[in-house]
Amino acid sequence: MKKTLLAAALVAGFAGLASTAQAETSVTLYGIVDAGISYQRVKGTVGGVDYKGTRTGVLSGGESPSRWGLRGSEDLGEGLRAVFVLESGFDAGTGQSLQNDRLFGRQATVGLDSDNWGRLDFGRQTNIATKYFAGVASPFGTDWSQARAGATFGAADSVRYDNMIMYQTPDFAGFQFGVGYSFNNNGSQQFKTSGGSEPNSRAWTTGLRYTNGPIAAALTYDQLKSAETFADPDDNGVSIKSWNLGASYDFNIVKLHLGFGQTRNGWLSPIQYADLGAQTDSTGYYADDGLKVNSYTVGLSAPVGANGSLMASWGMADPRSTGVHDGDLSKQHIYSLGYSYALSKRTNLYAVGSYADHAAMQDDLKSTFVGAGIRHQF
Repeated sequence: MKKTLLAAALVAGFAGLASTAQAETSVTLYGIVDAGISYQRVKGTVGGVDYKGTRTGVLSGGESPSRWGLRGSEDLGEGLRAVFVLESGFDAGTGQSLQNDRLFGRQATVGLDSDNWGRLDFGRQTNIATKYFAGVASPFGTDWSQARAGATFGAADSVRYDNMIMYQTPDFAGFQFGVGYSFNNNGSQQFKTSGGSEPNSRAWTTGLRYTNGPIAAALTYDQLKSAETFADPDDNGVSIKSWNLGASYDFNIVKLHLGFGQTRNGWLSPIQYADLGAQTDSTGYYADDGLKVNSYTVGLSAPVGANGSLMASWGMADPRSTGVHDGDLSKQHIYSLGYSYALSKRTNLYAVGSYADHAAMQDDLKSTFVGAGIRHQF
């Protein structure tokens, strides 16, 4: 009898320990698979050369780029948690990894999160403009292919910095502040040799956002100093600067989005279609001392029935002056319309159409994109 009671007590004790451990530590597998069909035509002149191209076929990431990830948290007590995020992007049409074949190219961070003191993360992650500004300024946020906010505001184009330390405060009466510093925005941090050039492109990102009921607003600033490793000395040590201000108001029957920003001395994400040389692909940014671009957007979103949502936006990137590399640049206009219909909490159908005039600010270059697909979240 005593042995039976002792065994029962031990089993109960171990069960209690297991339950406590389970409550203190969690790891979640999550992701999105998004695929459909699309048509895109790009026509015009690039670098003085006539160009015309069309592409019809399977669409990957029409609404949201496909991804999978692991998110973990361990309760350290007194409102403090150890946290990590490992997130990998992939092309649903081919199964290949995105973000230049990085295993965890979308995010790879570890840090601490406190209810009272905020969150501190180390590793590859998106900048503050992508986190705070994109979803406020445009109903399409960081997604929806050519309709995305980042096509007009380069600093909000899902910009990711390697080797970054980022701190974000807790929410104080609707306000949240974030700041991050990257020791090299793309690739491993390199040694700076005595008397040598700076091989690292260092970046700052910061911003403030406010959310209260129907009102949302965000102000962000990014600055990146290009590495001193380009063959053209005009590209070395250039400070690319970008600030952006966005706001939205939900009137229940319709939600209004507004955004304005300025970018100087380059662009903080690759500029599609333009003849900009190899630096865009290899670094993730475009350094061009003297280039000045003002960006504007207006957007609307509205519920349609119980399960539908309709979105529309106009965005303009207006080059106010050219840099050392640019010839004649024109105002880029992007007009977009999107629709989403929820089949369940995790699965929805979508359609999107977008037209860009003077795409990539290139005179006489136009891009037409239409697509439809299905997105499943898990």
